[in-house]
Amino acid sequence: MRLSTFLARFSYVWATQGLLVQSVQGHHQDARPVSESSTDDGSGASQIPARSGLLHPRQGFDARAAAKAAIDALNTKFYSSTEAIWSPGAPWWLSGVALTSVIDYMRKTGSRDYLAQVEHMIHVQRTQWSNTGGDFRGPSTDDTGWWALAMIRMYDLTGNDSYLDISVEDEAYMYDCWTLSPCGGGMFVDIATKTYKNAIANELYIKLAASLHNRIANGIDYLARAETAWTWFQASGMIKNDSLINDGLTASSDGVCYNNNLPVWTYNQGVIIGALVELYQATASEAYLTNAYTIADAVLSSQTTPQLTRDGILTEGACEPDEANGCNHDQQVFKGVFAYNLDELSNAIPDGSANPYRSYLQQNAQSAYTHARAEATDLYDVSWVGPFRNSTIGKQASAVGLLVAAI
Repeated sequence: MRLSTFLARFSYVWATQGLLVQSVQGHHQDARPVSESSTDDGSGASQIPARSGLLHPRQGFDARAAAKAAIDALNTKFYSSTEAIWSPGAPWWLSGVALTSVIDYMRKTGSRDYLAQVEHMIHVQRTQWSNTGGDFRGPSTDDTGWWALAMIRMYDLTGNDSYLDISVEDEAYMYDCWTLSPCGGGMFVDIATKTYKNAIANELYIKLAASLHNRIANGIDYLARAETAWTWFQASGMIKNDSLINDGLTASSDGVCYNNNLPVWTYNQGVIIGALVELYQATASEAYLTNAYTIADAVLSSQTTPQLTRDGILTEGACEPDEANGCNHDQQVFKGVFAYNLDELSNAIPDGSANPYRSYLQQNAQSAYTHARAEATDLYDVSWVGPFRNSTIGKQASAVGLLVAAI
């Protein structure tokens, strides 16, 4: 499908409340939900619950200023300068996600406000997991993938080949976990036990391999690896009939695999969108963009189960009993990952063309800023329609990802 055909499929109207209305149709998920009954903005002041209704766009909203304030709050509340990581003790990969968004802020704005901090953080964190050689080669392929993609971003920011070299090491480490059996291909997420082939590990690998092809002229045929992985992923059964992606696969005794019907998470939709954009940049094949559009459209639609967009605002619909009370520390960051990958798809749309994804990101950023933020501290809660009750590294990193994507 050509881009003009895709854009012709969209018909949007602005509701009286100012919302964009669309007329078209992990490995980490097992941690316990976090209790969040208290309301704490980090300042000691109580917060007035925000209205959870529809968004009234604010003309004065400045995504760049909001993103910087959110990063500053992320550092003030959660960063440990002694350990060079946000929220020591929290899942390690969350800092890899936050790092990616902080680097993206600098890439987008030209600021270097956080460069020294980022460089120090990389210097310290690359020494973790020394038993595997360090350089972010962790105990799972998905943890490795998050940090490897952050190094891709750091290379794009600085042009320093040493960051690209780390990503090359990480790709080889992940690729060693690709096997033909079970499932006819795919990458295990759990390196030691090799029991589970899930969506996120394979999505991160596809994006990493395609990203390396787009930045390294010669050497390993990363494009062939990325395309092979995508072909397998597309046929694996993880993509449902509604174009949304489940958590992973279950293998039968004879090695045949099928969709395990575990939850549909927003980050699984986001990372594969970013991977398909990298494949499009590598090949100029519009088939990759068409697949990315289809997945993005399914998220933006209100017709899926679980419902990932409600009244124009992204929600983690698989959290039980609801997003505000059921998302654990891992799941709280998922939407921010979707947002910065959707931004990559938005940026792949030619200048001058209609861009529904840009409008979607901007309205979500305005809603989060208006309803999910503690004004005194610029900390954010998980639900982008509010109210604000408290914040965690996952919630704040998710908001930073969204706000940077909206710049």
